[in-house]
Parts: sequence; structure tokens; C-alpha cells
Amino acid sequence: MTRECLSKIERQRQLTRHLESNPFLTDGDLSGIFKVSIQTIRLDRLELKIPELRERLKKVARGATSQLKSMTGGELVGQLVDLKVGASGVSILPVIPEMTLRKTRIVRGHHLFAQANSLAVAVIDAEVVVTGIARVSFKRPVYCGEKILAKAVIKIKKGNKYMVKVTSQVKDEIVFLGRFLVFTLPEEVVPQ
Repeated sequence: MTRECLSKIERQRQLTRHLESNPFLTDGDLSGIFKVSIQTIRLDRLELKIPELRERLKKVARGATSQLKSMTGGELVGQLVDLKVGASGVSILPVIPEMTLRKTRIVRGHHLFAQANSLAVAVIDAEVVVTGIARVSFKRPVYCGEKILAKAVIKIKKGNKYMVKVTSQVKDEIVFLGRFLVFTLPEEVVPQ
């Protein structure tokens, strides 16, 4: 084999690994990582039978949304792309102009909070879940056009109390950290 073939094989191997660890990478992101054209990435994906980003997200989201117990899919802020009820979850939120301050094009903080809080509630294996305490930290501004990837993990469970850590990032940069103390309630306390 020529050197070119080896680099292509290795690139495709690494491309597969990158997409397994982060299925939200765009062809543009991958093009930058591998220092090749977007067309080369598309051809690699085609050869490897890896669908485009939109199709990957749809497939993952269909399975994740069907597992929701504590809310409906429409109540979640962001698109749920992975959910292991009782353990962890991942959602993605593209920032659109309506979510930003007009003057600076920076996303308003309540959108970051809402994505993280709703994901923290979604990972709990119960029908009724409420937030008791939230400790949050905004690490850097998020701008129009960026995509926020939030990952929630249940850290502690004691009785009906759960400590859920949510880390939100844009590409590989952390933009928001939150720790949410959430509680499960018996279904009979909810008015009908």
C-alpha cells in the first residue's frame, strides 16, 4: 500500500472513533480536526456508511425521547440525543437569533439554565421530579450560531434526592456548569 492509502485508512479509523465519542461533530468540525476538505470527510463517511449529522441525531433522538418518564419530549429544552434513565443524558441546543441579546448576539443565560435543568430532571427515573437547589456557573458567553451540548450525570442518590451534575460545552470548551439537587415526589401529591 502507498503512504496515501495508509493515511486514508488511519483517518477513517480516527473519524469513526471521533464520531463514536461525539456524534454531534459536523463535517466542518471533522474537516478542521483532520485538516482535509469537507468533501473528503463526506466521502469518508459515505465509504464507512456513516450518515450525515442530521440523520445521526434523528436516529439517536428517537430512541432517547421514548425513554423519558419525568416529562414529555416537548417540555425538554434542547434536543435529547442520549438518555440512560437513572444515570445520564445528553441534549443539544442550537443557538438561534431569538435566544440572544440583540446588541451582542450572546445567548441569554436562562436558555443555558433551562437546557441544563430540564436535562437534570429528565435523567431521573420517576414520574414526578422537581428542582430544589441549583448551583450554576457561566464560564463564557455563547453566541448565535453555536451549538450547546449538555451532558447530565447523576452523582449522588439518597432516598428521593438526587445530585445531578450538568456540563454544557460548545465544541470542546465548557461554557456552563450546574449542580442540581432534584427531588422525586409521590404521584398522588400532583393535582389532577
